[in-house]
Amino acid sequence: MLPKKTIVVFGATGAQGGGLARAILNDKSSEFSVRAITRNPGSEKARELVAMGAEVVAADIDDLQSLKTALHGAYGAFFVTFFWDHFSPEKEYEEARHMAEAANEAGLKHVIWSTLEDTRQWVPLSDDRMPTLQGKYKVPHFDAKGAADKLFTDLGLPVTFLRTTFYWDNFIFFGSGPKKGPDGKYYLTFPLDDKKMAGIAAEDIGKCAYGIFKKGDEMLQKTIGIAGELLTGQQMASALSKALGQEVLYNNVTPEMFRSFGFPGADDLGNMFQFYRDFEEVFESTRDVELSRQLNPELKSFEGWLSANAERIPLD
Repeated sequence: MLPKKTIVVFGATGAQGGGLARAILNDKSSEFSVRAITRNPGSEKARELVAMGAEVVAADIDDLQSLKTALHGAYGAFFVTFFWDHFSPEKEYEEARHMAEAANEAGLKHVIWSTLEDTRQWVPLSDDRMPTLQGKYKVPHFDAKGAADKLFTDLGLPVTFLRTTFYWDNFIFFGSGPKKGPDGKYYLTFPLDDKKMAGIAAEDIGKCAYGIFKKGDEMLQKTIGIAGELLTGQQMASALSKALGQEVLYNNVTPEMFRSFGFPGADDLGNMFQFYRDFEEVFESTRDVELSRQLNPELKSFEGWLSANAERIPLD
């Protein structure tokens, strides 16, 4: 039997990387093994991966030498950054630069970079329809990732750009779910008007990434956008009402109103939703549900995700 090819999975205890690690480890006939990268190998999630058969390695994405060591001898790597740890686009770009340089030195055969659009290609800084944030960004947690794509192509890396989208899991963990209004009714609040937003189950992002690794060379130098379903705010509210057994109304607000909500990152997310709304065709043209299903036959629709997760959505 041939030795398995090692995939180094960054963010292995998080949403995207965790989904990929589990997808590989749950496939007993997989040609790949998992080297899971975490800053805390003693965490419960890291121990769970060890129990499933992963090699867990401590590494720091802010330390280039640490990354080089982590990638040594591997076949491929899944690279993801987490903007919400620090809210710094510059830091995220620097982390991507470290990843690209380390991947180049390691001679990897397949790299997946989890990325998003640089929205400034459609909304330049001079465009006042959307406020400029942190001096030089429109949607900071998008723009730095999109700008970092060039770091991988300039080095000639064998890369697949994986464009993700809104996680439905945000309804559970990050306060995006229905909220009770002063009238006692529940409202789902987004500045989308009647436009559709691409969404996906977080676990399916990792499963789609696994599908990309399995397809190998035919995926190189491609940009793959994934989604489980494209839905309007009204359609999401209706599905939530059915799954929760509690009426949820769609509360359409302006991006200006959303940006004023005041929670950390509200301005960034307000701009993001405005990009979804104003450039619906641009965003959705690369979020291909059918291709996502080909990569991941277990792909969940929103209704399918709700059937497994509705009881986890907090209702205050």
